[in-house]
Amino acid sequence: MSMNQEMEQTFQMFMGMVNELGTLAKPVDLPDSERIARAKKVFMEKTTWDIAAELEGCIHCGMCAEACHFRVSSGDPKYTPARKFELMRTVYRREMSPMRWVNRLVMPDITMKDLQESVELVYDSCTLCARCSMICPMGIHIAELVEYHREALAAAGMVPDEMLALDQEQAETGHIFNADREVLKFKVEELSQQYNVPIPLDKGGQVDVMILTSGLDLHLFNDAIVGTAKICNHAKLNWSYFTDSYEGANFGFMSGDAGNHRLEVSRVYEAAVKHGAKYVVAPECGHAYPALRFYAAEALGKPLPFDVLAPSEFIAMLYKEGKLKLKKPEDRTVVTFHDPCKVGRHGGVFEGPREVLKAMGLEVRETDSNRMVNICCGGGAAVFLLQNANELRQKTFELKYEEVKKTKAEALVVSCGSCRLNFERGKMNAGEGMPVDSFAQIVGDNLVS
Repeated sequence: MSMNQEMEQTFQMFMGMVNELGTLAKPVDLPDSERIARAKKVFMEKTTWDIAAELEGCIHCGMCAEACHFRVSSGDPKYTPARKFELMRTVYRREMSPMRWVNRLVMPDITMKDLQESVELVYDSCTLCARCSMICPMGIHIAELVEYHREALAAAGMVPDEMLALDQEQAETGHIFNADREVLKFKVEELSQQYNVPIPLDKGGQVDVMILTSGLDLHLFNDAIVGTAKICNHAKLNWSYFTDSYEGANFGFMSGDAGNHRLEVSRVYEAAVKHGAKYVVAPECGHAYPALRFYAAEALGKPLPFDVLAPSEFIAMLYKEGKLKLKKPEDRTVVTFHDPCKVGRHGGVFEGPREVLKAMGLEVRETDSNRMVNICCGGGAAVFLLQNANELRQKTFELKYEEVKKTKAEALVVSCGSCRLNFERGKMNAGEGMPVDSFAQIVGDNLVS
C-alpha cells in the first residue's frame, strides 16, 4: 500500500507539473487604484451587522496564535490569525462604522502594499482550517473573514499565479491539471482492466449515486478511484461517473473567485439533477466537500435536491447500513487516522471512519491532536500548490508529522487527497516517513467477496 517506485515516478512527474503552474496563469492587468477599489467593495459587501460585530470583537488575547500551525511552526507573530483580517477591519472602521468620520482622520486607508502583504497572510500561510475560529473566546469565525479577504484579493486580480492558473483552466474547461474527458475515459478503462473492477461511466438512465473525482486522483491517486469503485460495487449501488460533470475540486472556491465557484457548483448541480442522483459523493479532496455541501446552495440561490457526502462519510454510512463486509488487511495491524480540516472540523465527520477501520480489525492510534482540535497538515486550501509557501509549509507539515510518527503506527490513513499529497511530499523532503493510505483504498482492498 505504500508508495512504490512506479508511483514515486508518477508523483515526481505530477509535482513537476505543479511547479510549472505559475507560468500558465493569464495575468490580470488592473491599475492599482482599481485593485484597491475592488477589494474595498468586496469588504463592504461582506460586512453585515454580525460580521461588523466580529471585526470589532477581537480583544487581541493571542489565543488564535497558539492555535495556528503556521504561527507556531514559524514562531513569527505576523502569522497570528487575528492579523489576517486587519484590512477588512480597517475598511469597516473607515467606511461603515458609526465612528467612521473620526476614524478617517486618524486611520490611513488601505494601500497596494497592504494588499500585497495580505496575499502572503491569506494564501501562503492559511489553509482555512478554522482551528483558530474554534478556539476564539469571542466567537469570531476567523477562517470566514480570511475567506472574505481571498474574495477581495481575487476581485483585485491578486490571486497567486499557481492557483490562478487552475482557476482559469477550470472556468474555461470544467477540469484542472489537463485532466479532460478523454483522460477520464482512458483512466476508467485502464483501471477497470488492470484491477478487474467495473467502473461505470455515463451509465444510462437514472442513478442513485453520482461519484465525483479530481484531477489529483486521475493523475496521481488512482487507488482512491479503484477503492471507491470496489466499495460501490460491493454495496450493489446504482452509481456512475459522468463526463458532463466529474471534477469535484473547486478552484473558484479556494481562490476566492465567487463567480467561478458558482460556475463549478452549477455544473455539478445540473448533472446531478439530470441523472437523478440522490447522493453526490465528493472525491478525497478536502475543499470539494464544503464547496458543495455548505456553500453551493448559497451560491446558486436554491436548495440542493440531493445530499452531498465526503467519501469517508459515505463509506461509514454504507457500513452502518450493513452494506459492507470487511476483513483485516494482510499488511496492516496498527494505523493512525488524520482528520482533514474541512471534512472533520467543518463537517463533523470523526467517528465514522474510525469505526470502519476498527471493524476491519485494525488498532487506531490517535495523534496528540485529533478530531475537532486536530492540527492541519499544512497543505490545504491549495497551499500545496504555492511555491512561495514551500519553506513554511514544510515546517507546518513537520509539526503534524511529529505527532504521526509518535504513534508508531504502521501506516497513516487519510481521507483527503490534498492531505495525502502534502504528507507524501513532506516525508520525501524529510527523507523519511511511514506509508500513507487512502481511506477509500484501504477499505476497498479489504472487502469480503
